[in-house]
Amino acid sequence: MSDAVMIFAPSPQLTVTIEDRGGRPDIHLHPGGQGVWQARMLRSLDVPVRLVAGLGGEIGQVLASLISGEGIELTGERISSQNGGYVHDRRGGGRVEIVESPCDALGRHEVDRLYESAFTEGLRSRVAILSGPAGEHVLPTHVYRRLAANLSATGCQVLVDLAGPRLDASLEGGVDLLKISDQELVADGRATSLELGDIRRGMEGLRQAGADTVLVSRVGHPSLALVGQSWYEVAVPELDAADPRGAGDSMTAGLAAGIARGGSVMDAIALGAAAGAVNVTRRGLGTGSDEAILAVSDLVRIRPVEEAVT
Repeated sequence: MSDAVMIFAPSPQLTVTIEDRGGRPDIHLHPGGQGVWQARMLRSLDVPVRLVAGLGGEIGQVLASLISGEGIELTGERISSQNGGYVHDRRGGGRVEIVESPCDALGRHEVDRLYESAFTEGLRSRVAILSGPAGEHVLPTHVYRRLAANLSATGCQVLVDLAGPRLDASLEGGVDLLKISDQELVADGRATSLELGDIRRGMEGLRQAGADTVLVSRVGHPSLALVGQSWYEVAVPELDAADPRGAGDSMTAGLAAGIARGGSVMDAIALGAAAGAVNVTRRGLGTGSDEAILAVSDLVRIRPVEEAVT
């Protein structure tokens, strides 16, 4: 087992972004999707990463080249299904969606090959991140339960940033570290509101359901962490954001990097918070220099919260 991180990314996307460059359109092509953005941040943090993904059709061919070009070790299962993608216009400062092409559902044999590749690469890695594709239809949720259970049984640390049925399935298998937003907690019915007491009750429910450590991000407020029986508030410096998207995936990657480097859970939480904070100061999703993130991590304040859940 090495200090690498395996990321299960069933169906990445091709992202096409149109920027303004001196009054002329500037077109950018990148691989995207939750797992790819997490992998990009891990590479920024100089942590070896192995991305297990299904790649099919013309988009899949392009993605294979783009992902490998970013220095990410790719285990790309060739599939008959087509990967998805989108085109966004950012010349006006915000994001305007021009078109989005959804990814196809994976066939049974394709799912089996992806599972086996993820399990094999997970055995070679200290940490495994289970990420989701864009679309509930892509693959059955039982894959997440099996991966979480079987990787945990081999000693690999399982980290998830999921919601809905995929989170339910992962919790059944067992999760070492779970990252989720407060909005996702409410949307899943695990918390009745964004009030602090409701969020904390939802976090306790997640711990009882199978997560050893729970970290909840809250826009405009310090994150909350439940580590064993102890509660913590995680505060980062207020940084002016260039693009708020990608903070959660960058936070997850930072968490994985901290564990892969052999740090404590608290070290990992600080690094994750810093990675999320730095990412939003840039326009690229899952980006930020190792130097900047480490510098900000020194400014992260993790404060014990003594009050019991009410």
